[in-house]
Amino acid sequence: MGADLKGAMNHSLRARLMLSAAMAVFGTLSVFVRSIPLASGELALYRAVLAALLIGGYLLLTRQRLDLSGIRREFLLLLLSGVAMGFNWILLFQAYRYTTVSVATLSYYFAPVIVTALSPVLFHEKLTGRQVLCFVMSTVGLVLVIGVTDLMHEGSHLTGILFGLGAAVLYAAVILLNKSIRNISGIHRTFLQFLAAILVLIPYVACTGGFHLAGMPALGWGCLLVVGLFHTGVTYCMYFSALKELSGQEASILSYIDPLVAVVISVLVLHEPITSSQLAGGILILGFTLWNECTPA
Repeated sequence: MGADLKGAMNHSLRARLMLSAAMAVFGTLSVFVRSIPLASGELALYRAVLAALLIGGYLLLTRQRLDLSGIRREFLLLLLSGVAMGFNWILLFQAYRYTTVSVATLSYYFAPVIVTALSPVLFHEKLTGRQVLCFVMSTVGLVLVIGVTDLMHEGSHLTGILFGLGAAVLYAAVILLNKSIRNISGIHRTFLQFLAAILVLIPYVACTGGFHLAGMPALGWGCLLVVGLFHTGVTYCMYFSALKELSGQEASILSYIDPLVAVVISVLVLHEPITSSQLAGGILILGFTLWNECTPA
């Protein structure tokens, strides 16, 4: 029995380390995205293609079969969630280009607040007093991140925030759609969502600017491979492998490594400014959304 307990603890520790590493990698995404000279739509398409190839290969090597009957039952939801995922990436990449990484990331992490606000309407879930408080305080945090005085002088800052919030809305849509997908779970679902994103992004890119891989420099190629294969393919495999061994609360806590790393990268590596009010706003957004996810109602 002691050996079983020790083995379970080792599995849990390995899962926590794996999920922590995955979240830290997600937090460095912006550095590589900014070095890829492609339009956001084209970048999102190649990210999905590379990740789908890698995860598809992983599923083949591990002999994991897709549930075709489940796919047929959930086809529309999978398609919609894949479309939302692809365009969520596009808007997030655009946010990186118009404002600082820290502001874009904190705007993006407003998504759980949107999910909380919409759940009573879509799933008839009652909002508790704690959830209302978290919604209000996270919204206050968003106002501080936006910075009213900055908006009066910097149009690009506002544009970046709007792109970040648009990405948050689409990310919330992915979360809400995934709550309705019950026959396919984990990495299989994500693989199918990548395929759905590819299906929609190919005509989108063809109609909005075309394909420009041929003229991309070596640095851009290297960063694209890192974003598609490592940040998305490998890291998603790590993420879903770790989730199997962790409780929802543990996963929620560790997921906040991503925005924290992104803010540190923004300030210390990219040398982007962040005001004290934006920092306070970020603490309110992350703190209250974390409390909302981790504390039982």
